Amino acid sequence: MTQKSILITGSSSGIGLNAAHGLRAAGWRVFASCRKQEDCARLQADGFESPLIDYADADTITRGLAEVLVATGGTLDALYNNGAYACPGAVEDVPTAALREIFETNLFGVHELTRQVVPVMRKQGHGRIINCSSVLGIVGYKLRGAYVATKYALEGMSDVLRLELSDTQIKVILIEPGPITSRFRKNAVPHFEKWIDWKSSNMHDAYQAEIGRLYTETEPSTFELQPDAVTKKLVHALTAARPKPRYFVTVPTHFIGIAKRLLSTRALDWLILRN
Repeated sequence: MTQKSILITGSSSGIGLNAAHGLRAAGWRVFASCRKQEDCARLQADGFESPLIDYADADTITRGLAEVLVATGGTLDALYNNGAYACPGAVEDVPTAALREIFETNLFGVHELTRQVVPVMRKQGHGRIINCSSVLGIVGYKLRGAYVATKYALEGMSDVLRLELSDTQIKVILIEPGPITSRFRKNAVPHFEKWIDWKSSNMHDAYQAEIGRLYTETEPSTFELQPDAVTKKLVHALTAARPKPRYFVTVPTHFIGIAKRLLSTRALDWLILRN
């Protein structure tokens, strides 16, 4: 049986790194891409094939995918679009340049890589494109406007792509994690510091709590899970004969998914503002 191949983005830590290890253990040929060369070198030292792919740099997307296709002989069974970051801040405080920057990574880069992969999968007659969204692709949350906007856009793009490829054997799937232990908050700090003048904001008081979350190491929250919880859903999405269009991960995501369907907008707002 031919070994199946998968390209994973954002593999330097957290969800992506756990997925790379989990799928390699399950027998997949894993191309664990990172956006920094030093992270690629670290994964290569650990035995992974690790192309450099930075969603914000279209040239690296083309070169990285070409490297993968040379290694596989021109095929790719699955793509896991996992790379993303957050830029915490109130919508009124986020400069438009910051919004453009986060969309470049969280959406436009995903779109570019996916566009280049779809013809490969069409030619071979099958494939799975799995996009890592978030509970914040289902509902909004204060001080998360930029990130929420990118994930709502990713959800919409994924839904349309799934419809457009419905007459093929290419499956398009969303994974929607809630709180997962990772470096996500720490990785958001440079973007927050670069773009947000919180001390001058009308929402100064709201930022005080956010500062604590960003800069302080805290114990896992009540419903926070380890990254392997996402990997388990990923494995099902990759191997099921009829994968679900969406996979919720963590109790909050399941709860919010149900609430979004059942509650009015005002009731849902009330619920979110209480938490």
